[in-house]
Amino acid sequence: QLLEDALQADGPEQPGQALVKPRLVSEYDIYGFRTVPEDDEEEKLVAKVRALDLKTLHLTENQEVSTGVKWENYFASTMNREMACSPELKNLIRAGIPHEHRSKVWKWCVDLHARKFKDSTEPGYFQTLLQKALEKQNPASKQIELDLLRTLPNNKHYSGPTSEGIQKLRNVLLAFSWRNPDIGYCQGLNRLVAVALLYLEQEDAFWCLVTIVEVFMPRDYYTKTLLGSQVDQRVFRDLMSEKLPRVHAHLEQHGVDYTLITFNWFLVVFVDSVVSDVLFKIWDSFLYEGPKVIFRFALALFKYKEEEILKLQDPMSMFKYLRYFTRTILDARKLISISFGDLNPFPLRQIRNRRSYHLEKVRLELTELEAIREDFLRERDASPDKGELVSDEEEDT
Repeated sequence: QLLEDALQADGPEQPGQALVKPRLVSEYDIYGFRTVPEDDEEEKLVAKVRALDLKTLHLTENQEVSTGVKWENYFASTMNREMACSPELKNLIRAGIPHEHRSKVWKWCVDLHARKFKDSTEPGYFQTLLQKALEKQNPASKQIELDLLRTLPNNKHYSGPTSEGIQKLRNVLLAFSWRNPDIGYCQGLNRLVAVALLYLEQEDAFWCLVTIVEVFMPRDYYTKTLLGSQVDQRVFRDLMSEKLPRVHAHLEQHGVDYTLITFNWFLVVFVDSVVSDVLFKIWDSFLYEGPKVIFRFALALFKYKEEEILKLQDPMSMFKYLRYFTRTILDARKLISISFGDLNPFPLRQIRNRRSYHLEKVRLELTELEAIREDFLRERDASPDKGELVSDEEEDT
C-alpha cells in the first residue's frame, strides 16, 4: 500500500520497466529500496557482480508481458466469482505476481490463511488492540521503538522518523504485541511487517503477520528461545546434504557453518538477503503456499551458485562469499525454475517429520544445558568464598 501511495504521489509515470530489467534508473527502485550502493566494500563488490550479471541477463520484456497477459486472462475468467485455490493459480503465483496485482493477491492470500482467526474476532479488532497497546503499559513498546528505524534503513518508506511507513509499522507491531503477549516483540517481526506494508493496508499487514507467526511457522519460532528457528536450521542441513550433497560436504569439510547465514533467511523470509525483485517473487509463493517455500528457495540459492561455491578453498573466503552471494542473483526466473523444478520431489511430510525429530533433540539439549546451569549455580552458591573476589592489588599487600 505504501507503494501505491508513493506511485500516485510521483505522478503517472509507469515504473514497470525497472521490473523488466533491474538497472540503476534512479536512486531508488520501484519498491523504495536504494539502488545506489552504500559506501561499503561488500556493497561495492555486490554492485560490481550485479553489473556483470546484468550484461548477460536475458529478461526480455516479452516474458514479462506474457506473465502480465496470463494474469489479465486469469482475472477476466474469475471476474464474476471469488479467487479460489487451484493448480492454475499456484503456477501463476509461482511465476510471480505483477506489481499492479500484488496488493489484491497478497490480501486474498492473507484472508485465506487468517480466516479462521478473523471470523472469531469482533469488528474493529485491530483498532481495539492498537488502542489498548497505546493506552496501557506495554513491555514490548520500548524494543519496538528502538527497532523502527533499524527495520529497512535502505528503503525510503522507512528511512527516517517522519517516513510514512514508520507510524504504520509501529501500529502493526504494537497491535500484534498485544494480541501475542508471549511473543510481545521479537527482532525480525519488524522486517516482515515492513515488507507486508509495501503492498497491504495496516490491518491487512497485521493479519499477514498473524498468518506468518501463528499459521505458517511452528510454535516458538519468534519467542525468546527461537526454538522453532533452531529446529528449521537442522532440517535445512538435512535437506542440503540430501539435495545438494557436494555443496554441503564442501562447506562441512572446511568447517563452515552455513546456518549462521541461513538462520536469518528463514527468520525474516529473505528480507535484506536478496534483491528486491527476487524478494517479492519469493513472498508471492510464500504467502500462498506457506513455509515450505522458504526451504525451496534457500536450497535454490545454493544450487544457483553451486559451482562458484565449490571453487572456494578456504573458510574465510567461503564465509565472506556466503554473506553476500544471494544479493548478486538477479535472474528470478532461473531461481524459480530451480526452486519448483530442479528440487522436486519436495514432500511437506518430509519437512514435518524432520521437524518433529529435531524438535525432540533440541528440547533434550536445552534441558541438559539448563541442568548444567543449575548445577553450576548450586555449586557457586554453596562455595564458602562466593562473591569474595580479591583484586591483584589486595593480593600483593
